[in-house]
Amino acid sequence: MNAPSSFTDNPLPVLPQPYLVFLGDTTEPGYAKTAFGLRDWASDLCVGEFSCSPDAVSIGLPAMTPAEAKAAGARSLVIGVANPGGVLPESWTAALVEALDAGLSIVSGLHARLSDVPALREAAERSGQQLVDIRVPPSAIPVGTGRKRSGKRLLAVGTDCALGKKYATLSLARAFKERGVNCDFRATGQTGIMISGGGIPMDAVISDFEAGAAEMLSPDAPGDHWDVIEGQGSLYHPAYAAVSLGLLHGSQPDVFVVCHQPGRKTILGLPDFPLPAVEDVIDLTIRLGKRTNPAIRCGGVAFNTSGLAADEAEKLMADESARLGLPVADPIRKGPAFEALVTSCLGEE
Repeated sequence: MNAPSSFTDNPLPVLPQPYLVFLGDTTEPGYAKTAFGLRDWASDLCVGEFSCSPDAVSIGLPAMTPAEAKAAGARSLVIGVANPGGVLPESWTAALVEALDAGLSIVSGLHARLSDVPALREAAERSGQQLVDIRVPPSAIPVGTGRKRSGKRLLAVGTDCALGKKYATLSLARAFKERGVNCDFRATGQTGIMISGGGIPMDAVISDFEAGAAEMLSPDAPGDHWDVIEGQGSLYHPAYAAVSLGLLHGSQPDVFVVCHQPGRKTILGLPDFPLPAVEDVIDLTIRLGKRTNPAIRCGGVAFNTSGLAADEAEKLMADESARLGLPVADPIRKGPAFEALVTSCLGEE
């Protein structure tokens, strides 16, 4: 999907594939976004799913035990959950040890380090399997400079977390290439990195270096080249806005796309905080983004309409497009609305 970013001092490990996708005991689909992302964008690398609770969310893959997955060709269990704080719940330990003893390595995008859990460390040593942590940023990240870089950049921003920024940017990058545009998808989160094979886990970077990491992720490029940059968090998120702002300043987007899930009323996991309006996100992104790119503009809006019927989604997007004066499309449903969004982002007539 993309060329590796321009850093070699801390390269990503080679991931043992294919995967058994682990869903733990997670009942909230929004926290299983890693699992859904792998299913939708790297299905050829996923042999099945495994959970440690009958109430856990499912992503529709065959249910398998670690031993069954090993027999089916899996080489690792990948943790498909991105829970608040990126922790390793104690309730998962027995299932993860079972996977190691079955001959599967473990790949994790959580903040918590696998080797910090004694039972996992001992099981890995006993079985000879790997404990692979994805959420480790490169070393020696510079402080951001704000220097204007060559090439063009698109960034996804959101009204909240876990509502489609990765899907939108992967879809846009694919559409750009289908139009003959020279572009790369730049991953900023663990799932994107697992899918594309390169990137920087922005939410694992120290705040002072967020902008520098974004500059590092999207370096100087030919004038006709586009970097399509996966977004993180939301400028309106009480906990994660710092990551979003550093990414905005460092990526210096020429164009941004606002991602939103119609029907969501409050910030995921924080019911006391209402979601901002799409137009407020557009306004704030332009005002803050102008600090490093005075020419920043909104290319349109990407809706996640997975909870709506097709005709309902089409009418809603058409109405919102007329109201906002911008293309509004669901990158997964595609269609003329999505083609209009792609055209707008590229600045084509």
